[in-house]
Parts: sequence; C-alpha cells; structure tokens
Amino acid sequence: MTSIDSEYLLELARDKSREHRDTLAQTVSDLFLEGGTALTERERALMFDILHSLVREAELSVRRSLSDKLAALPDAPLDLVRMLANDEIEVAYPILVSNTVLQDVDLIEVIRARTQEHQIAVAVRKDLSTKVSDALVETGDHRVIRKLLENQDARLSSATMAYLVEQSERVDSFQEPILQRQDLDPLLAKRMFMWVSAVLRQHILDKFELDPETVDDLLEEAVLEEVALDTEPKISTSKCGKLAATMVETGVATPELLIQTLRDGEVPLFRALLANLTQIKPKLVSRILTEPGGEGLAIACKSIGMDKPSFAGIFSISRSIHLKSTTTNRNDIRKALNLYDRMTKDAAAKVVRYWRRDENYLSAIRELELSS
Repeated sequence: MTSIDSEYLLELARDKSREHRDTLAQTVSDLFLEGGTALTERERALMFDILHSLVREAELSVRRSLSDKLAALPDAPLDLVRMLANDEIEVAYPILVSNTVLQDVDLIEVIRARTQEHQIAVAVRKDLSTKVSDALVETGDHRVIRKLLENQDARLSSATMAYLVEQSERVDSFQEPILQRQDLDPLLAKRMFMWVSAVLRQHILDKFELDPETVDDLLEEAVLEEVALDTEPKISTSKCGKLAATMVETGVATPELLIQTLRDGEVPLFRALLANLTQIKPKLVSRILTEPGGEGLAIACKSIGMDKPSFAGIFSISRSIHLKSTTTNRNDIRKALNLYDRMTKDAAAKVVRYWRRDENYLSAIRELELSS
C-alpha cells in the first residue's frame, strides 16, 4: 500500500451514523493492521487520530472489535491502548490480558480505578511483575487474589507470598493455588500444614516429603509460637473465662452444672467451661457447638469422662440453641448417642490432643480414630 484516501477517511469520521462508524472502524483497522511498515509517519498519525476519536464516540461493538485487533499489536499507540484498557470490560479484556504495550504503572492504575473484572483480567496476564502482583493483593478481593495465585507466570515477592500463606489460614480458597505454585518456599508449605484440609496435607507430604516426626515437630512448634505470642491465654481475659477457670479448678464444673448453664442460656460461660475442661481453644469449642451432627461435641464430652445421659442432655439443648429449633431430630440423637457408645475415652482423648495442636484436624483425625 502506497497511499491512503485521507479525505474519504475524514468524511467517514465526520458522519456520526452507526453505519458510517462501523465502516470507519473496519477501514481504519484494516489499513492500520494490514498496512504495517508501509504506512508513513503522517499516515500512522492520521490512523491514530481517527482511532482516538473512534474510541471516544463509537458503539461498544466497534470498540470491542478495535480492542480485539489491537490487543496483539506490539507497537500500538500507548495512549490509545490506555483508553481501551479503561473502557468497559468487554472492550478492555483483550487489551488487559494480552497487550504488551501497557506498562506496570498503567496496569496498577486500572487495578485501583476499575472493576473487579478488570482486576481479574490483569491477574491472568503473562509475566506479571511483583509490583503489579502486589497491587492486586492490595485489593483484598479473594477472587482476584485466587486468580493471581493460579497464574504461574505472575511473580510474587517473598513478603507477599508469606502474607498470602498466613491469610490462607482463614481464606480456604487461597490454599490449593498456593500449594500448586512452583515458587512456594518449602518452609511456607510446612507452615500451611497446620490448617489445610487432609487432602492438601497429603499433597504437602508428597511434594515436600515430610516424615511423621517432622509433622509432629511442626505441630509442636506452632503451639509454642502461639504461647509465645499470647502473654495471657485468651480464655482468662474475659469474665466468663476467669469464672470458668475458677469453677474447673475448684471442682464445681460438674456435668449437671454444664447442663444447667446451657439451659439458662449462658452459652459463653458453657463455652468457657468446656474449653477449660478439654483445654481446647474457645474458637474450636464454638465450632463444635454449632456442628449439626454433634460428632465434635461427643468427642469432647467423652474425652472428659462425661456419662451418656449428661451428654444427651447437652447435645439436645445445644441443638435447640444453635439450630434455632425447639426439638432435636430423633435420628440426630440416635446417631450422636451411637457414636458416643462406640467411642472409647482414650480414643476421644487422643483426638482432643490433636485438636489442642491444630483445630483443623477435626475431620481427618476423627475419621482416623473412630474408624479404628
């Protein structure tokens, strides 16, 4: 191509009709993309000016078509690409995912100013820098961060990876993509062993070849770290905690008292009493109390030698409180009492000891101990 009919293009640009806009978009795109180096500087400048005008005024479908064509163009004008990147997500997506003209500062601006969909498009780009990855993490959006973690081409600083590992203790959706990353430090993977599911624990064991003795050491270290961080146990910082500790110490925390405490609606005191009696963290006691099947409650009660009728009373009252029901399902009671009968005190105590180390052993250890 040696020349361009400038007057024809300008005429199309002046016409605001949908038909002429579509024609202009197609013509300019074809000239710009197929002309390549045959375009003179003046002709390229004219193409850019028309495309800028088109981006501002064209229909969504036209802008989307332009974005698709410019996404893979390595020498597309930066200003034009920036405009497309900040457009509606239907337009911006191809640019944000594929265009290499955008710089880190442009991507970070999009992350901070645009929608979750824009952020996700950035998160799946190839060869993301640590700066852009940090900006994505700073959004705090779990879906965006998960997409970033799933992107093996995204570079994460050691500090950011350590932060996300710690966050994975409470955000389950982070756990699997973190453990699948090739750049995960083995020490961080071992740290995650404390709170991930049984399936992911097995993944850690297989990938990092941890032996049982190492696993036990890790659990012990976690307990020691928590003790070092807490100058005073959490349970003793509240009035209920202090009262419960005194009641357990003086021997008045009988099964009858626990039942009466629940019947009176003193759930925080009951929680503190059971936590003191079992030495399980209050957070896990809360989880046990709200668990529909009652398996955790059965294990906790059995471990402290509570008799079957007392457990049945506690189970029934706790169901009515936490499940907002005046009656307990007969089948649920039968299952809970059957479990209580089949379980030995030693087996229950062993599960509780694991819970003291790691509350997320709930399902895996229960299956291990009770099946035997």
